[in-house]
Amino acid sequence: MNKKIIGIVTGILLLGGLVWLAAPSGDGQVAPTEEANYDFGSISMAAGKVKHTFSVRNESDETITIGKMYTSCMCTTATLVIGSPSTSSGSRRFGPYGMPGHGFISAIGEELAPGEKATVEAVFDPAAHGPAGIGRVQRTIVIENSRGEPLQLSFTAEVTP
Repeated sequence: MNKKIIGIVTGILLLGGLVWLAAPSGDGQVAPTEEANYDFGSISMAAGKVKHTFSVRNESDETITIGKMYTSCMCTTATLVIGSPSTSSGSRRFGPYGMPGHGFISAIGEELAPGEKATVEAVFDPAAHGPAGIGRVQRTIVIENSRGEPLQLSFTAEVTP
């Protein structure tokens, strides 16, 4: 019995070590240029949806492919905007994307050149959960990319009737 437990513990430790060694270093990824967390403060269900725009940039010296983007809850949507409307090529919009399981989350497959910026438009509907949605909330937007660990942007709000 003891040999079996020791074998299981050893296997778990070895597997954990392999996962840790294989994990990306975190260098040179898509990163927020300002804040990764935003606080809406107190917002009213009756006032309707609120919006915040996050800025992100490719911090690496290689082109990064944005794979998928999704949110932690069905009350939140996110749209990726690459480029600027003021440039000759204009901007490219992808989304809005929501929570997996509450609609199809398609691959974006768009590239961000080294140093290139993009924005993520987050829209939160405080009335989506009805009266049960009153109080402090925290939601997350996840951006998967070709360089490894996903970027997470989040916001909080105090929802009132």
